[in-house]
Amino acid sequence: MRVEFWADVICPWCYIGKARFDKALAGFEHRAEVTVVHRAFELDPGKSGVESVQDMLAAKFGPRAAEMEESVARLARDEGLGYRLDREVGNTFDVHRLLRLAGERGVQPQVLDAVLNANFAQARSLFTPESLTEITVEAGLDAADVKTVLEDPSAYADEVRADEQRARELGVSGVPFVALAGRLAVAGAQPVELFERALTQAWEA
Repeated sequence: MRVEFWADVICPWCYIGKARFDKALAGFEHRAEVTVVHRAFELDPGKSGVESVQDMLAAKFGPRAAEMEESVARLARDEGLGYRLDREVGNTFDVHRLLRLAGERGVQPQVLDAVLNANFAQARSLFTPESLTEITVEAGLDAADVKTVLEDPSAYADEVRADEQRARELGVSGVPFVALAGRLAVAGAQPVELFERALTQAWEA
């Protein structure tokens, strides 16, 4: 059974939602027959430059920003996840391109987990070639392959745009968004129990 998981790597709800989905999948009777594919989604595709999460949230939500971020941090930690408040945000297109490379090399799950952990648990930057290369090579990509992709803006660009176009066609306006077997969809960082039911229903269908 094929599961497509639309997410952005700087989205805290995707981080939490993936952890909950992974727990549901770990307990699923047919987990060995489930293939999970990351699909690209950019929360802010037009973003240029890099800024702190605090500055971005303050500009968007004002005085409520710190309280909101602490609330999300508590939810992440409840799932056993590390969560740093001193992270950066920037354009994630290059990260999604490297995740496509990782898919071709058979290490997409490892690279996605490494990127999410680096960003949220360690506050390592995803927005310099040096740091992004280090993170993805640690997770199993070849340094020369990563360099080739990062130096060629067209590499895997069409594939990333195709993921985003498909999301628009499905009416996806936010992430995480999970499509199971092309029959059932789950939107948002839902509880583990809901993901468990979705996996069972999709399998039975």
